[in-house]
Amino acid sequence: MAMKINAELPLPADLKSEYPLSEEIQKIKAERDKEIRDIFTGKSDKFVVIAGPCSADNEDSVCEYVGRLARISEKVSDCLMIIPRIYTNKPRTTGEGYKGMLHQPDPDQAPDLLAGIIAIRKMHLRAIRESGLTGADEMLYPENRSYLDDILSYEAIGARSVENQQHRLTASSMDIPVGMKNPTSGDFSVMLNSVVAAQSSHSFIYRGMDVMTDGNDLAHVILRGGVDKYGTCIPNYHYEDLIRLFNMYQERDLKNPAAIIDANHSNSDKQFKEQIRIVSEVLHSRKYNPELKSLIKGVMIESYLEEGCQKIDENRVYGKSITDPCLGWEDTEKLIYKIADEYT
Repeated sequence: MAMKINAELPLPADLKSEYPLSEEIQKIKAERDKEIRDIFTGKSDKFVVIAGPCSADNEDSVCEYVGRLARISEKVSDCLMIIPRIYTNKPRTTGEGYKGMLHQPDPDQAPDLLAGIIAIRKMHLRAIRESGLTGADEMLYPENRSYLDDILSYEAIGARSVENQQHRLTASSMDIPVGMKNPTSGDFSVMLNSVVAAQSSHSFIYRGMDVMTDGNDLAHVILRGGVDKYGTCIPNYHYEDLIRLFNMYQERDLKNPAAIIDANHSNSDKQFKEQIRIVSEVLHSRKYNPELKSLIKGVMIESYLEEGCQKIDENRVYGKSITDPCLGWEDTEKLIYKIADEYT
């Protein structure tokens, strides 16, 4: 056979029992989930900032980063909702390269998914315990989210997964906001069709069971730019793109129209410093048009303790991305305060 079994993984319920949420963490999550829901349903006009490294590769540096975010959050909580981006799965276009902590809890060692599911749960729990902030992750593998579904306050479905039926149907089971990114082609219709699917009820097979979902009224879109047939990045954060998105939303019977703008990826052509300018332009568009102010709920920023990125070798810098390049902490801090100033 071309497939062999390396290890039998524990059931999600068993892992949750071994690494449970304390009563304090459950209370924190319930309060933050309600606050985030109020933003996406329009009851609150706070602006969401989802910030963190391209991939969460080291528990200590990630938790230090989240702790710094928490200190900023205390100062801007009247107008901003900060959600740490703690991405433990990394999609790879060709299948090669570091696939995230779920696969390799230690980037220097061979893949170990049993150790990985334990490592990502422990990291998310530690981040909440030390900072009081519940985080966001990407649902790269629908069945794996069961190991974290009691912890997360936000999930994203990536550009390469958004057309996948299992991702769409699993998203319909969530009770937290799930952001459907536009596909790498940049197609808005595909993205919005995913939102329609995620907001609807479905019956399907999940983890060997026949399940039915209620639909997720907080499913929404994430604009991350696209790539044309020549490999050129085509951004979609400009005013005209946002108006087109608003109009396309109006043509569909969707609950809680909402969008998050990803300032990196194909919107910045991975020129990470451009995120600063892109965020400012998005804020300007919201101020200029009241309809866009109600639609654009926040931004997503890739940042870490140190700016840029690095290779996985013995000379690695602590807190520097080993995947896509990120803003450094100094720029991140300034940008969040700038968002708060411009928002108010």
